[in-house]
Amino acid sequence: MATGKINVSVENIFPLIKKFLYSDHEIFLRELVSNGTDATLKLKHLISIGEAKVEYGNPIIEVKVDKEGKKIHIIDQGLGMTADEVEKYINQVAFSGAEEFLDKYKDSAKDSGIIGHFGLGFYSAFMVAEKVEIFTKSYKDEPAAHWTCDGSPEFTLEPSDKTSRGTEIVLHVAEDSLEFLDDSKISGLLNKYNKFMPIPIKFGTRTETLPKPEDAPEDYVNETVETDNIINNPNPAWTKQPSELSDEDYKNFYRELYPMQFEEPLFNIHLNVDYPFNLTGILYFPKLGTDMQIQKDKIQLYQNQVYVTDNVEGIVPEFLTMLKGVIDSPDIPLNVSRSGLQADGAVKKISNYITRKVADKLKSLFNENRADFEAKWNDIKIVLEYGMLSEDKFYEKAGAFVLYPTVDNTYFTLEELKEKLKENQTDKDGKLVVLYAGNKEEQHSYIQTAKDKGYEVLLLDSPIISHLIQKIENDNKDLTFVRVDSDHIDNLIKKDENTISKLSDEEKETLKTSLEAYIPKAYSVQLEAMDSQAAPFIITQPEFMRRMKEMSQTGGGGMFGMGNMPEMYNLVVNTNSDLASSILNTEDKTHQEHLVKQALDLAKLSQNLLKGEALTAFVKRSFEMIK
Repeated sequence: MATGKINVSVENIFPLIKKFLYSDHEIFLRELVSNGTDATLKLKHLISIGEAKVEYGNPIIEVKVDKEGKKIHIIDQGLGMTADEVEKYINQVAFSGAEEFLDKYKDSAKDSGIIGHFGLGFYSAFMVAEKVEIFTKSYKDEPAAHWTCDGSPEFTLEPSDKTSRGTEIVLHVAEDSLEFLDDSKISGLLNKYNKFMPIPIKFGTRTETLPKPEDAPEDYVNETVETDNIINNPNPAWTKQPSELSDEDYKNFYRELYPMQFEEPLFNIHLNVDYPFNLTGILYFPKLGTDMQIQKDKIQLYQNQVYVTDNVEGIVPEFLTMLKGVIDSPDIPLNVSRSGLQADGAVKKISNYITRKVADKLKSLFNENRADFEAKWNDIKIVLEYGMLSEDKFYEKAGAFVLYPTVDNTYFTLEELKEKLKENQTDKDGKLVVLYAGNKEEQHSYIQTAKDKGYEVLLLDSPIISHLIQKIENDNKDLTFVRVDSDHIDNLIKKDENTISKLSDEEKETLKTSLEAYIPKAYSVQLEAMDSQAAPFIITQPEFMRRMKEMSQTGGGGMFGMGNMPEMYNLVVNTNSDLASSILNTEDKTHQEHLVKQALDLAKLSQNLLKGEALTAFVKRSFEMIK
């Protein structure tokens, strides 16, 4: 038996490993099962190139829990190690790697988002074990070895009577980690981290009922057999070529990823690239609607089929973190901080590739079946609109498939919209005016007034629309978006013809003074000569102020404190209406006040602004009038 000291300068590196390296102690199982998988795949490779003259067979990795002995066993049938290799890889490489890693990261490891350091994963065993044993036999014709370490730099290395190829790691679980002796805990961790590992993982057995033979008698009792409980799917959908998968395969894999998700995804995007980096994966568009408070962190990141994290920020463009699915890449550095990730050149290329791939897929879906794409628009638009705002490369491609729906459920691309509107909705200054509503019900009267003029009205109701239309206007100088309730329709699209007011300038001045005596300060009174059949009082919200306020409330907008500003409204009074003449000509001040307040309340009611005490008083007053 050989004894020795692991060559580390830190006197006791193990408490440091436990304290600094991982915030989640559960990661030990992922690391040790991953090492077993690596050893098995390496053996397969050596056999394929003729370097190892052994039978590969059907290797598995087995995890066993011994509650009474307080031990966890991780057993593989991979290439194993000779005593010399144990000395080299465990005593020298792993721990020198551990020391270097700790030296670099111990001050920041907990905060920097370290999510694993494969290849050095063996020593994570000491996060939960007070003693670790390795029993290993190499595929080479050499004696087996038994290594023991109790969490100090001292170790022993002696021959072992192990006869089967591979490695068994035995963890003597520490008193503060006994939770890991619970079967359901281990099963949960294997499901979380190793669900799609490329080698079958056995954890216990399960009972299977054999099918009833065709010629069995009526009183036949089905036989049962004990079979290995394999907890993983070694060949998940993303490891296959798109040509091998049907729509149903993609849907089944979605259910496998999200067993508690009952809604089907709208469509998927299969990622598959091997140059200039390796990346595979499948992204799914779930139904999203207009809710910005979507639960993110639903895309799972894997490295060679080993689960790493569901925080893919920095790897996947931010707007796509609202999607679901899997990304697998060996080229994403896992031992750097989040800010380091975002600065990494390879990661930037991966992010750009994903953006391009998603844009190309959306374009092909739009071209192949526009009617289906339009039907799904409201469920995906929030992602696409956010993408246009946050990713210039996506914005450049988005013109080919981003849609602008009207209140009548017809859909246009921006170029189609320009062509459709240019004849009727170009104002006297040559600017194309795109009218839109944010709420079909609340702005119904304004929409109807615009439609009566033959104008198209878009329905743009996502919470970030103010930001998006600002960006589109900046790129299209001869185009402007105005919400349909931001002014009287004749002011929204100014043509050359002017309606003549039947009131003189002096009468208008008198009318304005009378109105302002009864109208609250929140309303700016605006006199307009309109068609005599148009509404006498119209409440509008100035486009600029409302838009800036909305942008401020959803981040940005460039104006400090705008989101907290009180609402501001214009009261547009039609000087050609009979009501305007009545208010002007009545000498009874009480009656004049009554007319103004009733008309204002009616205008407020049409904008859903009449609430509480004011609404109660209005209803009471209206009933008095019809007695």
